[in-house]
Amino acid sequence: MRIDLLKYEIKVTQVCPGAVESEFSMVRFKGDTEKAKNVYKGFKPLLPEDISHIIGFIVDLPKHVNINDILILPTHQASAGIINKKEK
Repeated sequence: MRIDLLKYEIKVTQVCPGAVESEFSMVRFKGDTEKAKNVYKGFKPLLPEDISHIIGFIVDLPKHVNINDILILPTHQASAGIINKKEK
């Protein structure tokens, strides 16, 4: 998309969030509340507000500035499958 829209001066940014506490876990585990809560147990995940703050920042950039890609992870997450969960 970025290449196709370049001539129209339309900016395209890919936002890649890590672990965000959302209703996705409820959908993923078909309404099993206990399993959904355990996904985020032992670390502080990102919140939807964190992602919206970043998107607001991107949108407010000057017209000549574009962020192509942004990866946002909570501090306890190193990659998609590596999260440092503290035992309680």
